[in-house]
Amino acid sequence: MLHLVSRTDPAWLPRAASHLDEVLLDHAHCEKKAAGAAIKLLFAYPHHRFLQEPLAELAREELEHFQQVLAILDARGVKYQTIRPSPYGMALHAEVRRDEPDRLLDLLCISALIEARSCERFQLLADGLADEDDDARRLYSSLLASEARHHGVYLSLACALVGRDAAEARLAEMARHEAEVVAAPCDRVRLHAG
Repeated sequence: MLHLVSRTDPAWLPRAASHLDEVLLDHAHCEKKAAGAAIKLLFAYPHHRFLQEPLAELAREELEHFQQVLAILDARGVKYQTIRPSPYGMALHAEVRRDEPDRLLDLLCISALIEARSCERFQLLADGLADEDDDARRLYSSLLASEARHHGVYLSLACALVGRDAAEARLAEMARHEAEVVAAPCDRVRLHAG
């Protein structure tokens, strides 16, 4: 279960398919940011021993995914470059509380929700891309299980931090906010927006 309270608008898939190179470029940046987020948590919370191995493994996997997306971009002749990100991540992080352990709980919940939304959208792309985009379709199909697992890892870490009831209650609150954020109009087509 991905703990999302909304589904992606059906209009997203045709927009994403018609701007697939842009979505792939955004995806590469998302994988790199996901690795960075896991590493940042490792450094910010060294006193939480239970975080160390799971986050190190997540960071490694996210970097592997980053390399896989780079290979697809190269094969498609798309130059890897900086792009304007969607407002999705910043809007989610605006809800992070300041005091601990609430801050860490919120960061873990945000990561869980981002992984869940990625999984949902990867499924849409895996099922809906045309034959001429078979390389991307195979990539998205291959990443589904790891995205779902990453969602579960972040949720498990949140439960280890504050207990299952408190973690799931906060995740549900943040999932409602995530649904509003992902539904907001965006002038760019991105993995988590548009």
